[in-house]
Amino acid sequence: MPRSLSAEQVKDFRSRLCEVAQHRFATQGRDAVTMRQLADALGCSPMTPYRYFRNKDEILAAVRTAAFDRFAAALEEAAAQARGDLRAAGQAVGHAYVRFALGDPDAYRLMFDVAQPDPERYPELGRASTRARRTMSASLEALVKAGVFHGDPELLGLAFWSAMHGLVMLHLAGKLPAERAFETVRAELMRLLVTGARSAV
Repeated sequence: MPRSLSAEQVKDFRSRLCEVAQHRFATQGRDAVTMRQLADALGCSPMTPYRYFRNKDEILAAVRTAAFDRFAAALEEAAAQARGDLRAAGQAVGHAYVRFALGDPDAYRLMFDVAQPDPERYPELGRASTRARRTMSASLEALVKAGVFHGDPELLGLAFWSAMHGLVMLHLAGKLPAERAFETVRAELMRLLVTGARSAV
């Protein structure tokens, strides 16, 4: 990497490279994207990206890490704004989940629908994905502790997450019936999940 570049310049280029890569990976797939294509999109030489990342898998890991951190931060902020109201926190986290997924679908697809080879090589990606997963389940754990919901908090978290992810992906793929608005389906899904979670079986 040229010594004349400042830390800010390095950070800026990495950010721009990841921004371009995120869209291309999400829309074309990892195998369809080359380092040369990324360099062309940025108007630099084919070798320039290699000064910042070893290969495109490392770029993908950086893109996904940043996405998971943004996602977790959005959910954490939503929960914090509920100011200790457990039910309000759960609802706020759910709405924040949807806002992120629909507001940045490229990032969302890469976060959950792309497998990263050799995950142990990317500890920051592991940290960020764990942060996001814990953030998603934190409000449910609190509701179980308070006796509002019943069941294994981890299983409840996986159930809520699976349902929400399925709905979001159906919507992004244009597979929901045209006469059914996304929010209507989401509200019904949450009603069913919450009703089930409140039942002590």
